Amino acid sequence: MRYLVVVVAAVLVVLLAISGPTLAQQKTAPPATNAASAAAARALLDKYCVTCHNARLKTANLTFDKMDLSQVASDGAVWEKAVRKLRGGMMPPPGMPRPPLAAVDSFVTWLESSLDQAAGANPNPGTVALHRLNRAEYANAMRDLFGIEVDSTALLAADDISDGFDNMANVLKVSPTFLDQYITAAREVAHQAVGQPPPSGPVRVTLRGTPADPADLPLGTRAGTVAEYLFPADGEYEFRMAAGGGRGGRGGRGGAPAGPAAFAGGPENSSIVTLDGVKISTVGRVAVKAGLHKIVVSTPARSFIESESLLEAFVPGSAGPGYGGAGGRGGAPAAGVSVNGPFKATGTPLDSPSRQRIFVCHPPDTSDAASEEIACASRIFANIERRAFRRPVTDRDVAAPLAFFKEARTAGDFDKGIEGGLVAILASPKFLYRAEIPPQNVAPGAMYRLSDLELASRLSFFLWSSIPDNELLTLAEQGKLKDPAVLEKQVKRMLASPRANSLVTNFAFEWLKLRDMASFDPDPIVYPEFDASLRRAFQKEMELFIGSVFHDDRSALDLLNGNYTYVNERLALHYGIPNVRGDQFRRVTLADPNRWGLLGKGAILMVTSYPNRTAPVLRGAFILESIAGTPPSPPPPNVPAFKENKDGEAAKTVRQIMEEHRANPSCNACHGVMDPLGFAFENYDSIGAWRSKDKFARTVIDSAGKLVDGTSVNGPADVRQALMKHPDQFVQTMTEKLLTYALGRHLEYYDMPGVRKIVKDAARDDYRFSSIVMGIVKSPQFEMRMKAKDVAAENTQTASNQKVGKN
Repeated sequence: MRYLVVVVAAVLVVLLAISGPTLAQQKTAPPATNAASAAAARALLDKYCVTCHNARLKTANLTFDKMDLSQVASDGAVWEKAVRKLRGGMMPPPGMPRPPLAAVDSFVTWLESSLDQAAGANPNPGTVALHRLNRAEYANAMRDLFGIEVDSTALLAADDISDGFDNMANVLKVSPTFLDQYITAAREVAHQAVGQPPPSGPVRVTLRGTPADPADLPLGTRAGTVAEYLFPADGEYEFRMAAGGGRGGRGGRGGAPAGPAAFAGGPENSSIVTLDGVKISTVGRVAVKAGLHKIVVSTPARSFIESESLLEAFVPGSAGPGYGGAGGRGGAPAAGVSVNGPFKATGTPLDSPSRQRIFVCHPPDTSDAASEEIACASRIFANIERRAFRRPVTDRDVAAPLAFFKEARTAGDFDKGIEGGLVAILASPKFLYRAEIPPQNVAPGAMYRLSDLELASRLSFFLWSSIPDNELLTLAEQGKLKDPAVLEKQVKRMLASPRANSLVTNFAFEWLKLRDMASFDPDPIVYPEFDASLRRAFQKEMELFIGSVFHDDRSALDLLNGNYTYVNERLALHYGIPNVRGDQFRRVTLADPNRWGLLGKGAILMVTSYPNRTAPVLRGAFILESIAGTPPSPPPPNVPAFKENKDGEAAKTVRQIMEEHRANPSCNACHGVMDPLGFAFENYDSIGAWRSKDKFARTVIDSAGKLVDGTSVNGPADVRQALMKHPDQFVQTMTEKLLTYALGRHLEYYDMPGVRKIVKDAARDDYRFSSIVMGIVKSPQFEMRMKAKDVAAENTQTASNQKVGKN
């Protein structure tokens, strides 16, 4: 069982969020002289710490009696760990004499000030290894290069996760199998991007849709499938339902027609087809204007309140209304739609957006066609490579795709030659990797500023999870990004772009473990009311709620304390919010303070549970790790399993079972910190619905408890208020996570002074999201890099980087 037992050192970890001094208190505290503070620190260590951490016992390999407090920075790694443990109340361990809280606060403040002062005089920006694009970045790059949407999860293997994120350079390795996948993906994408010239006559394309957002569904319908198609010309088109279907989607890319068929689950007239929100006929031909249109296939539905799906058998994937299909119970129809046309076409046929981006020239039909084709192909490849490689292009860069063009051209037409050259570009390490090669004149161990082009890549992959756009790349080529005013303007522009939503769907969803929603499948016997529409509503709510803070530049504290959310009828019914009708999401003010902020949202309550019951330990651990920034230690091996209720025995609540476990003093030492936090959320079941009684034991839920500082809590609102007493701690946790994500590397002890500076500076602007982002972008960690002191290792990395750059 996850986190069932943790080591004794985690006993008082929640003190970090409850009783540590705020940054504002630290800034206003009267400064003490170094000598006086060092003397007080030595006295505290000698009285409370040296008993165990001495040269004779060497507990945890620490010898505080031998450490020089006048040179704190020389042992920065040790003291940063001490700061975290002391702020979390983890030391001294339970049962040992503890110093007064004020003395601990003064000691920690002095330690942080000493470490920060030393770091300010001699910062260490660290270094980042060779960085491969992950799946999300790859898909976004295809969108920005060619204007196409690709399913990178189908094309590429899942990325490894480190520190909670899938963009960490140290785990983004490439095996021979991975290389084969990237080559295959390059072929698929190049074929999709080049596509076909505008048709001269009717063409049938079968589109494979994705589950429709409730906002896309017409009134009176429920589960639906959505796809986009670029209609090549004004004319008449036929629409047919297609069961299963081939590949397709936007622009009708890929896939052969599956042929017309009845809609899965019923006759054709049981489905409703809309084009850009307007119902259309599935019999005969419909006049459509050329251009990109959204097609939605949906089914009629009864009210959410009286759904017949609850009467079906409680078997995952079983047939019947509300079950089966994509995305779990209540999924969208497993069908697509075939489009046949244009008939009676008028006007000039449209070319696809991707072809318009690729074919910046067309070779003329002249006697010197071969040389004209080479010149045009070179221009096309140079244009794509500038964006793909994120830098100016050389003749050597163009030579590789040009060779592939010539080979493919001999077996096909000009378009096929271009497709072959694009494969070479998309499979090139110059596109797949971000390599920051140290200048030759920089000595090992010295810091240096990134080039403007390297900074542009860092910035775009941080804020957009994608390649730089033309404006950012042009400024980098001109050397203007080093100007702080220009850099700040670009950050604001990029945060205002829709592409910055990746900070929500990539960064925040990974930080808060919300991606686990996709794989969480509640027990249908225990939670028959759960379906795919509720799962999608949870996801949409979190995207809108977190996005409201990020995109509207609100205080980061609104994530913890916001008294609003976004719901549609399905989610409002689940939360017990009255007077909400329809599938459209809208912002509502929450009357119940237990629903405020992240900790009251169904998505987080679900991913911190088990499919058949709640998990106070998981919820408590989540608060400690993701909110307070003090993750509990990993559980030891051979943890006894949770004693589940058995048939024929009197059912017990989760709390009763956990309290039996805590009767063991060694277990209670660990669970005493996490359980009160988790028990405070016991009124929420595994899918985030409020309950007053335990479903199995039939007893009233007991959510009361005491935090380690003695604060009484009796529900989510009490825990949130306790955390809000020291809001800087939450902001520091978020900043640590965001800096980790921005750099794509694990944060080291020498990064913590930089984190504290960002938080202190942001406090003057009410912790607005843009202030935190700007602090990260302007930090030494983001703008600079240190050349490794290990010359051999650096030379090996440099050689690897240079080899990548040549391929």
